[in-house]
Amino acid sequence: MLRKLLKHEFRATARIMLPLYLVLLVTAVGANITTQGLSNSSYQILRLLGALLAMAFGIAIIGVCVMSLVVMVQRFYKNLLGDEGYVMLTLPVNLHQQVWSKLIVSAVWFAATFLAVVLAALMVSFNVGSLTAFFRGIGELLEQLTAYYALNGAAMAVEFVALCFFGCCAMCLHFYASLAVGHSFPTHKMAWSVLWFFVFSFATQFLFGAAMVVLDETGLAEWMFRTVDAWVLTPMAQMHLAFGMMIVLCIVYGAVFYGVTVAFLKRRLNLE
Repeated sequence: MLRKLLKHEFRATARIMLPLYLVLLVTAVGANITTQGLSNSSYQILRLLGALLAMAFGIAIIGVCVMSLVVMVQRFYKNLLGDEGYVMLTLPVNLHQQVWSKLIVSAVWFAATFLAVVLAALMVSFNVGSLTAFFRGIGELLEQLTAYYALNGAAMAVEFVALCFFGCCAMCLHFYASLAVGHSFPTHKMAWSVLWFFVFSFATQFLFGAAMVVLDETGLAEWMFRTVDAWVLTPMAQMHLAFGMMIVLCIVYGAVFYGVTVAFLKRRLNLE
């Protein structure tokens, strides 16, 4: 059933995201034309056109990034907290699958947005010489990773992808928890959701700061650093340890908001 939910989510969101990516790539072509000559033209009208094309490209990048976040929030709100909630919550599928379908689709679109922005940036700076140099640099980097780091390079790539995925999920769950709590109130639901978003943000920063103070005052931070130094880790092992710690923090951060989201959707949801 999760596969069917994912299929439905991808179809619904692709109608919005794919045209935005197309607009981004078209404006990238226009920005490339600007860099290739319009900005240095002796005609003022052409320089003005080049400036407008470059501005359109910048706006397109911002728009795509913002819309990927807006669509993520909008799909959760519309499907589970809006009028569609009456239908979605009666489907023969549990609430966990509903939430995970939103998380997975959101993470995929965030990754697609990043790749689209990178591709657009390459298109803006496109010429045969720079493109050749770019791919040559990529090839040399891969050769070095293979020659010197072997499995460590592949492990780091997997760790980076995992960190991005769990980081995106944690960010999404922060919004989901705020919406779920806000919509448990009978009136002014969106206002309450915004308020709870800032409450959760403040609470997270406060707890993180308090944990840092406790670690410093009790000497635990110094003990942890001494312990790590005693392990005599290689630089690569230190990188793996850092990636692992960040992944664990993202999982813990997301797990808290996941619990809040599911609990309020199950027990306090108010669709009226």
